[in-house]
Amino acid sequence: MKFFIVILAVVALVYAKDEWVPKTEAELKVIVKECLKDFPLNNEQLQKYTTFQQPDEEPIRKYMLCTAKGVGFFSEHEGYHVDRVAKQFKLDLDEAEVAVITEGCADKNAEGSSVDVWAYRGHKCVMASKIGERLRVYIQNLKKEAKKH
Repeated sequence: MKFFIVILAVVALVYAKDEWVPKTEAELKVIVKECLKDFPLNNEQLQKYTTFQQPDEEPIRKYMLCTAKGVGFFSEHEGYHVDRVAKQFKLDLDEAEVAVITEGCADKNAEGSSVDVWAYRGHKCVMASKIGERLRVYIQNLKKEAKKH
């Protein structure tokens, strides 16, 4: 019986370590920095990206895929993890509402697009929704706060 309890505890610890948690601002900055190093954007692309004008260009798609995978939002085999997007970006929205919006944007890539095109398609859909609107306001407010300090 004691052996069974020990095994159960070990299994619980393994699963607990694999449970995804929302990323902190510091963790997000590291992911962005690493992805920009691996998939550099030129000044024009970076300007467009930071002002939410993300054109369908390969460097931008590759960068977006890198960040989505780095945060743990996207798997090359499963696509977007709706629950994770909902936990990370609920902002002032209800997590269930974010999940419904994200679910509507997630697809199983039935057309067989490349992984970066698949991830880009979902990202553009989410950013065109209420989530994108809230995220733009949130980031603009962060920038204003940063300028004050």
